[in-house]
Amino acid sequence: MSDDALVTHCLAFCAALTSHHQGEDDGLFSQLLRERPDLASTVASLVEDHGMIASILSRVRGIADRAAESRGPVLEAIGRELDGLAAIMESHFGYEERAISKALDDGVPDTDWTDMVFRFGTA
Repeated sequence: MSDDALVTHCLAFCAALTSHHQGEDDGLFSQLLRERPDLASTVASLVEDHGMIASILSRVRGIADRAAESRGPVLEAIGRELDGLAAIMESHFGYEERAISKALDDGVPDTDWTDMVFRFGTA
């Protein structure tokens, strides 16, 4: 994969993940809390994770912008940020699945939150 393609894929991934998390924060989690207020601390932890992830994604976007002008060291910096992001995302997804999957399996009325969560690229 060329450096330009890597940067393009990286930026597309950042946009999709940001959109997904915004949809969870603004749609799914709001509805989930209406149905299951007992999950407030869990949702707060997930939203906190989203903030941490957003910070990393912001750094990745900044590095990717600089990568258009300077290759080697900048692309290495993207790799380091993505390694950190991968570790956080693995932990986040595991926690999210353990913490809210039962509530989702029990049914959370869809007040268009699914569109907000699964409509990627509109961040």
